[in-house]
Amino acid sequence: MIGNDIVDLALAHQESNWQRKGFLDKLFTAHEQQLILSFNNTELMVWNLWSRKEAAYKIYNRMSGQRVFNPIQFECDDDKVLFGDLVYYTQTQITSDYVYTIALTTKNGFNAVHPLETKSNIQKTNGIPNWLNPESNILFPASITHHGRFSRVIILE
Repeated sequence: MIGNDIVDLALAHQESNWQRKGFLDKLFTAHEQQLILSFNNTELMVWNLWSRKEAAYKIYNRMSGQRVFNPIQFECDDDKVLFGDLVYYTQTQITSDYVYTIALTTKNGFNAVHPLETKSNIQKTNGIPNWLNPESNILFPASITHHGRFSRVIILE
């Protein structure tokens, strides 16, 4: 399964006051808060961890059909996000403009992830996106993310 998330850093900086009282406690575990506070760019670490949690949540939602998101239950650990006994593997790209994460249920599946230029042939069932390959007529899991100036559509073949 697949999930992705992107954070426009300029928009997040403008609209989110992550330093307000209680913000970190609502979204991040004690371990994650320690990572945030010990990193040289705390704001960047906030959005790095947030992006990873969101990407993992999209997989959880796809698999469970549940739309309840409790960020504190998803814990980032190295290149993984843990949710109970579930493990989601992540790859995160950080630029000066955005943080972008792809999450998968398998560690070695990232070579099967492909970007799409458009949302053409995306079909949603109960809000869950899939891409219909027009040549083979086969549905593949898809994930869509957008924030501010950035968007990404990916599929897992």
